[in-house]
Amino acid sequence: MRKIALLAFCVFGMMSVNAQNTEKENLKKNEEALKTAAEERSKGWVKKGVITALASQSSFNNWLAGGQNNFSGNASLNYDFNFKDSLWTWDNKFLAAYGVNKVKGVETQKTDDRVEFNSLAGRKAFGEHWYYSMFFNFKTQMDTGLDPETHTMRISHFFSPAYFQFGPGFLWKKSDNLKVNIAPATSKMIVVHSHFTDGLSDGVTYFGVDGGKTTRYEFGAALNAYYKYEIMANVSAENILNLYSNYLEDPQNVDLDYQLNIVMKINKYLTTNFSFQAIYDDNAFEGFQTRQVLGVGATYGFQ
Repeated sequence: MRKIALLAFCVFGMMSVNAQNTEKENLKKNEEALKTAAEERSKGWVKKGVITALASQSSFNNWLAGGQNNFSGNASLNYDFNFKDSLWTWDNKFLAAYGVNKVKGVETQKTDDRVEFNSLAGRKAFGEHWYYSMFFNFKTQMDTGLDPETHTMRISHFFSPAYFQFGPGFLWKKSDNLKVNIAPATSKMIVVHSHFTDGLSDGVTYFGVDGGKTTRYEFGAALNAYYKYEIMANVSAENILNLYSNYLEDPQNVDLDYQLNIVMKINKYLTTNFSFQAIYDDNAFEGFQTRQVLGVGATYGFQ
């Protein structure tokens, strides 16, 4: 009797272990199936865009504490169209932004003016997240830029300056929200209009372009990083970092462009936005340029 009971206990124990193993295997298979289905859904083209308009206004009338009537507004278009399959990844981003500020008694001033296009293509290389890559970047502005001291002398306009960067490299991409591209052989071209460089004195340049010329070529290394994450429910942070070093002249002076965009979603159409940007480019200005915007605005997403 004892032998029969012991045998039954052993058989029951083996069946229990097998059942647990089978359950674990089924769970693992389900997780893999869900992951595969998600990857299949993400293949092909994914397109999405966001239009944002921010505004702030202050008005004072016989206000003893002081203050100046003022208005500021910013509008931006951000459009992504990305492609992915088992071998290739191709990310494209178009950005256009414009902002103005008007203070009573002072001429309207431009606070933001950007047109930018980024394209990054990668072919599967090694490991799970590494790709051979090729990138292209274009930047310019839409409107005339005035000297910040005089507010009358024109110092820039559309396509002057215009920046082009392109080159091969290696891309580490964990997802659309986390990626780093390293391009050690990057070509950079700066294009300007001749009326800004004609008559420049010796040793004086316009955004790095010598007098009498309309282009400047550089060759160096570029690093581009992108990281977007959720801080908490309905609050996201987007980080964009671009670094560039020119091998041909002062490689220790690394150009930097960093952007931080925090979006706090109120509802489908209203958000609170905080934007910060820091730029260092010794060809344009020997020092840091910073920009900060905080406001409540309307947001419209589309595909």
